[in-house]
Amino acid sequence: MIERTQQGEVAILTLAHGKANTLDVEFCEAIAAAFKEIEASSARAVVMTGQGRIFSAGVDLMRLTAGGADYVRKFLPALHKLYDTVFHHPKPVIAAVNGHAIAGGCVLQCCADKRIAAKDVGRVGVTELQVGVPFPAMAFEVMRFSTSPQYFPDIILSGATFATNEALARGLVDEVVEPDALMERAMAAAQTLAKLPPATFGFTKGQIRQPLIDRMAKDGARVDAIAAQIWTDAVTLERVGAYVAKTLKKG
Repeated sequence: MIERTQQGEVAILTLAHGKANTLDVEFCEAIAAAFKEIEASSARAVVMTGQGRIFSAGVDLMRLTAGGADYVRKFLPALHKLYDTVFHHPKPVIAAVNGHAIAGGCVLQCCADKRIAAKDVGRVGVTELQVGVPFPAMAFEVMRFSTSPQYFPDIILSGATFATNEALARGLVDEVVEPDALMERAMAAAQTLAKLPPATFGFTKGQIRQPLIDRMAKDGARVDAIAAQIWTDAVTLERVGAYVAKTLKKG
């Protein structure tokens, strides 16, 4: 599921789960566990990337529809833990976005401290409302935190995906580079942040993220309860199934 290597002080996590790095319970748990291991390791920074032309296509909707409400009730806490673990990781995290970062995959790369995308290789955006599901609290707050405020409502409500330069303008990524320069640039960014005093970096990162922490403490449980109710509703699952069928037909 995940290939882990290390170059100097930088740990490199390469997501390798099927063709599209779709997020299921096991993959969410594996990524979160890898970040926890790095937290306790000698690594001073993390680069997270995917394979081929896909960073992550988001939630495994086929698994979701097959598993129904019982699976959803297991999946949503795993998804929350994934985002919470990556977003609050105390060490610098760089997302090397090698291709499509869609829906939950877009949220995952937005959890990083810096997001560097390969130019014109894939699209970036959150399609949740097109699929028919609301954002769980952590996913919504990550997107609010990481995108440009003036574009945030449209990014969420349109369910659109964007070419890399458009994604850059909207704050969905921080930098766009030629594909063959992606890992070199990501490593350079990671090495730069790795030179900062770890305790100082971690504390300052927490200060930057404090508004999200406060909103989650105030409203997270309430929002997640409503979101879970909608995700597990039979009408929602039917709509998701129809979206999957339509998407597969296009493919």
